[in-house]
Amino acid sequence: MHSNNKYTGYIGTYTKGDSKGIYTFTLDTKNAKITDIKAAAELGNPTYLNISQDNRYLYAVIKKGEEGGVASFSIDNESGELTPINTQLSPGSSPCHVSMNSKNQFLFSANYHMGTVVSYLLDSETGFIQPPASVIQHEGNGPDPRQEKPHTHFAGVTPDEKYIVVVELGTDSLLTYEVSQDGTLTEVSRLSTPPGSGPRHITFHPNGKFAYVMTEFSSEVIFLTYHAKDGHFTANQFISTIPEDFTENNQGSAIQISADGRFVYAGNRGHNSIAMFSVDESSGELSFVERVSSEGDWPRDFSIDPTGRYLVGSNQESGNLVLYSRDVETGKLTLIEKDIEVPYPVCVKFLHY
Repeated sequence: MHSNNKYTGYIGTYTKGDSKGIYTFTLDTKNAKITDIKAAAELGNPTYLNISQDNRYLYAVIKKGEEGGVASFSIDNESGELTPINTQLSPGSSPCHVSMNSKNQFLFSANYHMGTVVSYLLDSETGFIQPPASVIQHEGNGPDPRQEKPHTHFAGVTPDEKYIVVVELGTDSLLTYEVSQDGTLTEVSRLSTPPGSGPRHITFHPNGKFAYVMTEFSSEVIFLTYHAKDGHFTANQFISTIPEDFTENNQGSAIQISADGRFVYAGNRGHNSIAMFSVDESSGELSFVERVSSEGDWPRDFSIDPTGRYLVGSNQESGNLVLYSRDVETGKLTLIEKDIEVPYPVCVKFLHY
């Protein structure tokens, strides 16, 4: 899976057109190329993926007929091939996000269409997903016509893993839940974001204290402080990801932070760009550095590779991956390759190295 400067990655997709499901690829850092793109697992709409910390298991959201849920796969240590383990399905739409804790005890999914967050117990030895342990139905709405009801977009552990943070696009809020040993979720804190902002995803600084939220509707990054004592957040800064004079439709997408915590990257669907910010080491505040073209239509996600020297982006509607080199000192991106075909790509994940 990792030899001769080669790193294995996975792509989650919408299974329309020619898409079969989850794809795998190899990033060759010696030759600065993406190679060996192939279907790794056939399933419906595995738009979001996550990989266990020990690289033994991959978890995906799944749509099957009139049901949606989560699926688990074992990862072959040598080839990176995926073998199905099991699924947990329930009536209705499929989730849009899935994650787990580092010890592979709990799995969490966020369901955009249903406005729910669900927790599952995992068998850490086999990767088997147990039936739902807790299903929380959110309530409320927001001023934007697309906020007619709750739209849960993200659910993941806080850096200390004491809580999970849930990003609720439909109700303009961040919710913190405590997770009991049996997987039960209990709300302990809630932060309201500006009405109509549509918070979407969150990423944490390596220091475990700073956090950055991407908003879908207002196209901003919100810089937050995470208070580990009781799980609450405070907002410190709002910074736009698009030019002031851009008035066409834009929807914020992914947000990532570099492993050294020095740079934050945010995707713009519509403006079709990736915005980059530098992080003030002491205060955590962001300063705008540059925007680069996504080299395609509707940049849904991107991921910095394990070396930190490359970034791989996915353009959902133009069906292409894009490879950039990344200057580790300045954080700036330089296009290497853009015509890497994958149908309706959404999520990009690398194995952990």
